Amino acid sequence: MEAVTFEMAAPHVALVTIQRPEARNSVNGAVATGLDRLVKVIEADPDIWAAILTGAGGVAFCAGADLKVVSAGRMDELYTPDGAFAGFVKHPRQKLWIAAVEGFAMAGGCEIALACDLIVAAEQSVFALPEVSRGLIAAAGGVYRLVRALPRAIALELLATGDRLPARRAAEFGLINRVAPQGQAVAEAIALATRVCANAPIAVRESLQVARQAFDLDDDALFALGLAAQERVMKTEDFAEGPRAFIEKRPAVWKGR
Repeated sequence: MEAVTFEMAAPHVALVTIQRPEARNSVNGAVATGLDRLVKVIEADPDIWAAILTGAGGVAFCAGADLKVVSAGRMDELYTPDGAFAGFVKHPRQKLWIAAVEGFAMAGGCEIALACDLIVAAEQSVFALPEVSRGLIAAAGGVYRLVRALPRAIALELLATGDRLPARRAAEFGLINRVAPQGQAVAEAIALATRVCANAPIAVRESLQVARQAFDLDDDALFALGLAAQERVMKTEDFAEGPRAFIEKRPAVWKGR
């Protein structure tokens, strides 16, 4: 079986699964190149409006870098030019990505989840960036994305101690969007993605493109980006469909163009 698989889980919703349960879905070269390739496939497919990323087996979403690869001095295998670590954490993406976490999201696995737009986690899942306990830092985005996602004091404590954050507490702090019953993270993520896909896909993508830069730019720059995004949306067929469907009292039929 391939290290990363892809299927359609619902209309317009792709499901990407890391298939290394015997290694807690840790990232090796095959996972990195597989994720990189599938991000490109999904982003290029106009019929896919949202994607879910998960790990097989139910024990771990992803345990981070495969330490056998690291100890063999092959760390470069875990990176791709476009995606950096795991072929994912820095990959340019316009569509909505949801992490569906069952079990451990540790180290690089936590960083992969943080690189997604939304997170759904099963109730017994845990998140951690334990790099400091091994003399490392969470350099695949964790050291800054965790601080953006959590209250500052909580994030700094987790980064400095390497302690684990249970799903319920993570939800209280706003790190994750939904807590699902054990074994139901993917189903809950599909339901959330389906809810997103009820909306105009281009409007969703354009909104996300501005929102993702909220921590990086000042108000004037963000305001200008929002106006430019609105101008692009106004040129689409879906822009006319939304008001028309409202007036005709029927569900909108989005074309994604």
